Amino acid sequence: MILEVAVLNVKEGLSNDFEDNFKKAEIIISSMKGYVSHQLKRCIEEDNKYILLVNWETIEDHEIGFRKSDEYQEWKALLHHFYEPFPTVEHYK
Repeated sequence: MILEVAVLNVKEGLSNDFEDNFKKAEIIISSMKGYVSHQLKRCIEEDNKYILLVNWETIEDHEIGFRKSDEYQEWKALLHHFYEPFPTVEHYK
């Protein structure tokens, strides 16, 4: 199992909208092959900062199975416009 880690900086004033859209997006990601679990946590010290932790069976399930899917396009449309700057995603084992 691998852990995907992304620190998400959401544009000022859009945290509530981001969280609403994330509720829709988490349905998408949780339906993907190789998905195990996820957590989205809001930072205590910085209002517009979150960390997303996603467990995948393999890195390929994330990088190929999810990122190259039609479902990813839906995920992207729901969430990517909230980020400033765009997050770096890293994987851990």
